[in-house]
Amino acid sequence: MTTKLLFQDPATFASPLLTVFAVDTATGKDEPAAPALLNPSEALAKAAALWLTSGEFKATLGETLLLHSPSGLKAERLLIVGLGKAKALSVHEVRKGAGVAVRFAKPRGLRELSILFPGDKALPGSLTARTLAEGALVADFDIDIYRSDRKDQSIGTVTVLHVEANEKSLAEMQTGFAEGIILGESQNFARTLVNEPGNILTPTELGKRTAAMCSEFGLQCEVHSIDKILELKMGAFAAVTQGSVEPPALIVMRYEPATPPAADTPVIGLVGKGITFDTGGISIKPAENMDKMKYDMAGAAAMIGAMRAIAQLKPNVRVVSVVCSCENMPDGKAFKPGDVITAMSGKTIEILNTDAEGRLVLADGLHYAQQLGATRLINAATLTGAIGVALGLLNAGLFSNDDATVEQFTNGLPVSGEKFWRMPCTDDYREQIRSQIADIMNTGGSRYGGATTAAMFLKEFVGETPWIHLDIAGTAWIDEVKPWQSKGPSGIAVRSITEWVRSYAS
Repeated sequence: MTTKLLFQDPATFASPLLTVFAVDTATGKDEPAAPALLNPSEALAKAAALWLTSGEFKATLGETLLLHSPSGLKAERLLIVGLGKAKALSVHEVRKGAGVAVRFAKPRGLRELSILFPGDKALPGSLTARTLAEGALVADFDIDIYRSDRKDQSIGTVTVLHVEANEKSLAEMQTGFAEGIILGESQNFARTLVNEPGNILTPTELGKRTAAMCSEFGLQCEVHSIDKILELKMGAFAAVTQGSVEPPALIVMRYEPATPPAADTPVIGLVGKGITFDTGGISIKPAENMDKMKYDMAGAAAMIGAMRAIAQLKPNVRVVSVVCSCENMPDGKAFKPGDVITAMSGKTIEILNTDAEGRLVLADGLHYAQQLGATRLINAATLTGAIGVALGLLNAGLFSNDDATVEQFTNGLPVSGEKFWRMPCTDDYREQIRSQIADIMNTGGSRYGGATTAAMFLKEFVGETPWIHLDIAGTAWIDEVKPWQSKGPSGIAVRSITEWVRSYAS
């Protein structure tokens, strides 16, 4: 998709589909809907006036109204997209609105569309431009890549039109728009990785695609084999790899800014769980829904997508990323419940359940990232089903050992638009992972607090380094089609992690 930002009267712009946003200005609880266009020209207001007062369109979020051959406009069609209540309007509704326009156009065979910039005092110009680009790009993603009867419905061009802008606001909006393109494309890159079947995206293939991306955008990249994993004494990671004929991959990416950062600028470490297919191993999963376990590398994809964005946005901060990728399979050589293994840090781990493998590869990944110089850590993983039980499918879990680091992360969420909810990760829970035969167990001793005991396990491997753990198991895959987004991989955490990294730039 090509995305463009133009400064032109929408009435004079020839387009197969011109999109304009509307909000409900009614303020009372029982007051009837009062839809109003955002930033309309006189011609636009006139073309839509009858329909806005008919009562048929209420401007609820995602609601659409299509007008053919609108009077006074060069556009062939006028699409009005609702953004919900005016008093609750934010850039996140705008992001969704852009997505609605793209998803509306795709099945109708429209390959070009235009969107009127929604001028409103509640919407900062640069951030609004960014979210328009993000929303349009994310909406153009579909999962049906291997269907033999697939019809390419991808959008060719989206043009955002703005009527008024001074020189300063023009520059700000162009910067925001360019950032939105980078972030939207990077999120889609992560989604493409997650969408691939496990027989195609093996650990080796993930390493190849990551290396190619790094080469394209100027990142340093190393992809190591089992020999390096054993040389580093990554016993936890190596144990998980034992049951698969597919070789593992230890992927290391580095971003070095053009100008050396200030001496007190932290080195950021991004660590991702990259299980390209998870059967559960000897503690095998039920057959139902096991096909989705190709998505068990969504945490790795989030880190790879974030590094892609970071390479282009060029913050003045050093970043190192470690992805531990392998399959978790049952086999005569597979690790077993009751085994005791030694992690890279030297801690010994009693295996109670081989389906709790993600925390094992992350344990070695987190330790290695610190050896590579990371002084702030964040990891992302589809780690526990328990997080979905606790939070549902709308919020991902956030765990940490440092309040200031959490605050720095959550300060960026109003910009990224992603939802994370902080969960407990205090030492009171450590008793649940204490082992009688080893230092710790890889699961809690009971069925309660599974997301927290998994986080407590990871906490054992970060020491005093400020650290955040994102459990995205409930939010990395979307089963329900939204008006602004297809079902399938969500690409969650790419935008938020990128925003967090940028916040440390000196």
